[in-house]
Amino acid sequence: MSRTSTPRVLRPGVAVTVALLALLLSGALIGAVGEAERSPSATDSLPDGYDSTTVTELSAELPSGEGSVALALFTSDDGTLDRATLAELETVYGSLVTEATAGAEGGPPPGTEGGGLQVSEDGTAAIGVVPVPVEGATETADVVADLRGVLDADVPDGVTGSLTGPAAIEADLAGVFDGADLTLLAATATVVAVLLIITYRSPFLWLVPLAVVGIADRVAAVAATHTLAAFEVAWDESTVGILSVLVFGAGTDYALLLISRYRDELRTHDNRYAAMAAAVRGTAEAVLASSTTVVLGLLTLLLSVVPTTRGLGLACAVGVVVAATFALVVLPCALVLFGRWVFWPLVPRVGQPVLVDSRSSLWRRLGDRVAGHPARFATVAVLLVAGLATGLTQVEQGLSQSEQFLETPESIVAAERLGESFPAGTVDPTVVLTRSDAEEVLRAAEQTDGVVSATPGASSDDLARIDVVLDAPAGSEAAQAAIVELRGELSSYDDTWVGGSEAQAVDAIAGAERDRQLLIPLILALVLLGLTLLLRSLVAPLLLVATVVGTFFAALGASWWIYTGVFGFEAIDVGVPLLAFLFLVALGVDYNIFLVTRALQEAGSHGVREGMLRALTATGGVITSAGILLAAVFAVLGVLPLVVLAQLGIVIFVGVLLDTLVVRTVLVPALALILGERFWWPRRVTGRATGSSAVGEDAVASAAVRTDPQEQASPR
Repeated sequence: MSRTSTPRVLRPGVAVTVALLALLLSGALIGAVGEAERSPSATDSLPDGYDSTTVTELSAELPSGEGSVALALFTSDDGTLDRATLAELETVYGSLVTEATAGAEGGPPPGTEGGGLQVSEDGTAAIGVVPVPVEGATETADVVADLRGVLDADVPDGVTGSLTGPAAIEADLAGVFDGADLTLLAATATVVAVLLIITYRSPFLWLVPLAVVGIADRVAAVAATHTLAAFEVAWDESTVGILSVLVFGAGTDYALLLISRYRDELRTHDNRYAAMAAAVRGTAEAVLASSTTVVLGLLTLLLSVVPTTRGLGLACAVGVVVAATFALVVLPCALVLFGRWVFWPLVPRVGQPVLVDSRSSLWRRLGDRVAGHPARFATVAVLLVAGLATGLTQVEQGLSQSEQFLETPESIVAAERLGESFPAGTVDPTVVLTRSDAEEVLRAAEQTDGVVSATPGASSDDLARIDVVLDAPAGSEAAQAAIVELRGELSSYDDTWVGGSEAQAVDAIAGAERDRQLLIPLILALVLLGLTLLLRSLVAPLLLVATVVGTFFAALGASWWIYTGVFGFEAIDVGVPLLAFLFLVALGVDYNIFLVTRALQEAGSHGVREGMLRALTATGGVITSAGILLAAVFAVLGVLPLVVLAQLGIVIFVGVLLDTLVVRTVLVPALALILGERFWWPRRVTGRATGSSAVGEDAVASAAVRTDPQEQASPR
């Protein structure tokens, strides 16, 4: 039987079956299986193969090498600490060590049984090292909470007791994520719900895509964590949160595109099942192409040197696959179960004008203006993008531990107070591990510029630890320079490594630079290849990739002014540029694909110029809505009081808005109108038979559907 006599119609029974199966399987997966769990490692966020990572790994070989340490800081509220007060504080310090090591095998480590307070030269403060012999952020946070309870109860009047040091900072960092997934999910769902209500102006329609995407998000979290566990890829507390934001953003984008096309098809089809079938055919290519590009881009993160970055890439790739599947399979079946009334009060009826044919819509009027002076509009858009990108000349990279929080926690406040009475590096000394002559390494370290002191620490048969206190403030350029100097002085000693927080910061910068040099060209190559295969063109893909790269530079430059002028950030986290580039390029290509695939469909029947204007008319509204929604969803990352997530959310927010409001609606159409047929070179998009185009196929199917007996029996 010919295609014209047998239209492709989504059958009611199939829709009901798919919707019910999706609901049942999703419920079983979420309820019975749940998210996978793992025990975090101290090296999860450290770059593989660098000195500081090696030090963290080898520390477990030393006596009491497992776990971390905290610093108990006692400061006088008025004047100096007298002998009687110091005696009381010695008792408090002993109680802290006993509490921290109560469950440790063999009792407290040698030298930390109590009686080891160090008093500052000005007599206003005293510190003591408290071992925290546990591993994992949750366990460390529990111990630190207990220690703070001891301080609150036992510190004498006139003295303030607080905890700082690596363990306390780690505990405060873990506290950021207490209930964070739930908070982030609630905030994301609320933003999506509000924007969907505004977009659809219907009290009912928004519920369907929100429910489908919400279920997809939970399925993605379960599927992603179990995939990570199966392949033994690390992930941390932020992974599932970022995954949720991406699934809600991408899934809702795909839903907006499908529902927009479905609304148009309902104006030409009496049967909503036939309309949905046509809508799926019209959007599947764009959704599959864009999701595939995003997935490939995310998978490039598997080549990162940072384990949690690899985990984020794999998790988000799984999430996008789930989001696209739900948008193309589950959402159509769920939406078509409801009649046209679900669009109330703006119910689409057969015979109403289709948006793409409108000559008076906002996007058509904008397209006509651009078509009148395409070179002028393109020049203004390029100058705007270039102007915003000038902010890149001022960007500083690298956040110290004290700069990682939007709200300063106790551990950071205590570290700043400690620095007023003790050498800056006392809070978190640099660690040197060596298998060479420890005494020679110690002497070499002591003679290094920028080093205040070097003292021997724990040792095993062939491995020794040396604690080095730097003179420079934590996180400063001087501290990083001291690490480089120290490594240079010790480079002649075999099997000697420099670690600790300052060394980790230096290595993080080097690892991030390595990742950018490798992954950014790879991401661009994959995106360019994907667009070339999709469009069967060379010029258009090159121009489209250039626009998304320009958008990234402009977004990062503009965000730097926001960081410094609005939020007071002094630097950008080293991991933000790569993740921002990935998300902006991959998601920016989404909107490129939505626009140009529709332009190809329309050009087959209406020519290159009119095809681009009709594509802008048809997709301008949905792309803008999707862009605003995606920008708002990523801005929700700011609900977590962590600077790196706030910075990532801001740059993606700025970039997506710039992409949808300027680049996709003005610059790309202007370039296409300037070049005409050359925009698609070497492909020829005019002169094709109308019936071979996607628009022609839908017209044939539509004509056949009107004579389908099933449709006559069920016109709604």
